[in-house]
Amino acid sequence: MKIAEKTVVQMHYTLTSDEGAVIDSSEGREPLQYIQGAHMIVVGLEKAMVGHEVGDKFDVTVIPAEGYGEYDERMTQEVPTNVFQGVEKVEPGMMFYAQTPMGPMPIRVKSVSGDKAVIDANHELAGKNLNFAIEVVSVREATEEELNPKGHCCCGGKGEDCKCGEEGHECECGGEGKKENCDGQGGCGCPNHDKHHS
Repeated sequence: MKIAEKTVVQMHYTLTSDEGAVIDSSEGREPLQYIQGAHMIVVGLEKAMVGHEVGDKFDVTVIPAEGYGEYDERMTQEVPTNVFQGVEKVEPGMMFYAQTPMGPMPIRVKSVSGDKAVIDANHELAGKNLNFAIEVVSVREATEEELNPKGHCCCGGKGEDCKCGEEGHECECGGEGKKENCDGQGGCGCPNHDKHHS
């Protein structure tokens, strides 16, 4: 079976930088599993997986625009170090979560000078090519339950992992158990609608 929309894929991967440094790898671990077309992996890699089958080994270079985006200097900001409550010493490389209108956002301390720190909300791989070495381990059709997992729709306050409005996902909207597609405008009653659908 070839990898196509709505297939469950297991793969081993090694991700390296342009300089050849290993950033992440599934070596020695279980293969990574994802559903093709569900946007569970970066878009450039998902595109490159189409048509491959079990046993295929290949290399893919994903450009920033189809990976973690271009680096954006506007996502850096200088703040006083005393905003990091409960931290004895703020050092470059530390990771924190900032509360934003869109929900928690990971930020990294880029540099520290005296009582000031520069924080960076860019993904740590933003602006970088992603070089993958891939081995396809298994491919099968996704089940209905995998495509529409129960308990993952937050309409009516049923949990935090909101997927309503995503293509192919049906929500139990209105609190009456009636399944209908979210209108994408908040009409499904999802408490985190702005967070997930803006």
